[in-house]
Amino acid sequence: MKLSAFGEKFSARSGAVELMEDLGNAIIENPDAILMGGGNPGKIPAMEKLFQQRLQELLDNPEQRHQLLGKYQSPQGNKDFRIQLARFLKLKFGWKLTEHNIGISNGSQSAFFILYNMFAGKMPDGSHRSIHLPLSPEYLGYADIGLSDNFFSATKPNIELLDDSLFKYRVNFSDISLDENIAAYCVSRPTNPTGNVLTDNEMAHLDEIAQKQQVPLIVDGAYGLPFPNIIFNDAKPNWNENTILVLSLSKLGLPGIRTGIIIASEEIIQAYNNSNTVISLACGTLGPAITAPLFENQQISSMSSQHITPFYKSRAAQTVAWLNTALAGVPYRIHKPEGAIFLWLWLEGLPISSNTLYQRLKECGVIVVPGHNFFVGIEEQWQHKHECIRLSYAGDEAQVKVGVEIIAREVRLAYSQ
Repeated sequence: MKLSAFGEKFSARSGAVELMEDLGNAIIENPDAILMGGGNPGKIPAMEKLFQQRLQELLDNPEQRHQLLGKYQSPQGNKDFRIQLARFLKLKFGWKLTEHNIGISNGSQSAFFILYNMFAGKMPDGSHRSIHLPLSPEYLGYADIGLSDNFFSATKPNIELLDDSLFKYRVNFSDISLDENIAAYCVSRPTNPTGNVLTDNEMAHLDEIAQKQQVPLIVDGAYGLPFPNIIFNDAKPNWNENTILVLSLSKLGLPGIRTGIIIASEEIIQAYNNSNTVISLACGTLGPAITAPLFENQQISSMSSQHITPFYKSRAAQTVAWLNTALAGVPYRIHKPEGAIFLWLWLEGLPISSNTLYQRLKECGVIVVPGHNFFVGIEEQWQHKHECIRLSYAGDEAQVKVGVEIIAREVRLAYSQ
């Protein structure tokens, strides 16, 4: 098989490919495996009941059922859904936008593929521009998404040591690149993998930098604000015409419907829609059909705050307590859990790499993600990159507890070697 440069790049092994392959194999070959690696949301009864009701309403209505199953949507997504979402955001936050500021994607991963490659890579004049990550580690799904080499640059974080075996990454503003070849800045909030929530002041500072550089600030809000609001401290969402806010319906409990949302200037949305037409032809119908009424009556906010946020906040605290007990006496730190559905475990001075630990845990039936995959854009040799792992605490509570015990056992064995 002779592949193109595109074929070679995107058919190659990567952190995202390895993770999804391990999760798929575990489901098929070892259904008893403890899956603490992927991003599947937890099962929240109130959310599942709501989605079941909405699905039944759609199925019981012949016209809505036909719209759902029998018609293409436009590449920018269902108009009624975009109108309801725009009204919700305008009413709740005062954002000056309309449905023309909103685009829909078949999952936020495909949205980032289009957005990143719209702005970065080889330019018409032959120059090259990159996406800059002000805080790395960042989402591993970004790493291999660019169509050219040297697609990302990143700023190495400051590390703040906290009490109770916690730590926190801080944006190192003194080192943030202001290179003229930066095409956009991008952060996730909360950050995947660490659960870090950049403060409102940090976000305002990044917005100021991006505007001075005359490039967009892209904010990945898949876990954050205004929904599903998996954030455990005070934070406010922000949007302006220089911000591209990417949201998702996945962490509401709907990862299978693959619906991403892009909020940006009309010019950017039009460019995105044109690109999405070529790549996807049309957007899926199910996500907008299920959730449009939830934006119309603002139920999306009450469900998030009353059910989703407390569920994950409680789970995070419980899993941290289990780790503290299981790892007592080991040189470990946990990134302060401020949101998302993961814990980020730093095993300082780990005698083996986090990738070796990951392989050993996989043999024990526990799937995690080794940390080196997440340090996108940091090419320098830094031991810290090989001392961290990402753990999801969203799965079955009893399984997570067993998983923590197995992780602690393997970590202790590694330190004893």
